[in-house]
Amino acid sequence: MSLITLITGSTLGGAEYVADHLADLLDQAGHETDIHNQATLSDLDTASIWLIVCSTHGAGDYPDNFQPFVAQLNADKPDLSGLKYGVVGLGDSSYDTFCAAAKNIDQLLTQLGATRLGARLDIDVSQDPVPEDPAEIWLETWKNGLDG
Repeated sequence: MSLITLITGSTLGGAEYVADHLADLLDQAGHETDIHNQATLSDLDTASIWLIVCSTHGAGDYPDNFQPFVAQLNADKPDLSGLKYGVVGLGDSSYDTFCAAAKNIDQLLTQLGATRLGARLDIDVSQDPVPEDPAEIWLETWKNGLDG
């Protein structure tokens, strides 16, 4: 089974709740999980699989707790060619910046050489008031690629 590091970007706690729920499901499936609500590169193991769970704040911005992590990625430009990751975004489709933070971190990780496992999930909280539900459905497919 895999070691999965969940990294959250959350303003109001929604992304943290989703990450906690996904970690519980992954643990039940026999994976080992580790959650970081204020990640730094030195805290993270690139041999693990990263699962980013990030909401979008303001005009497409990263949440405050996630900004230092992104700034560090942009400044250090680490070689992440051995890293596999997944992304779950939370946003409101009534805004033109719907899930922009998730889309941007997905693009940044790819630029740094990382390989995304499966499709990114963009959750529309205006349509799914309990974002854990679509995340749980997505996880069933996403976790099939973990050990393959």
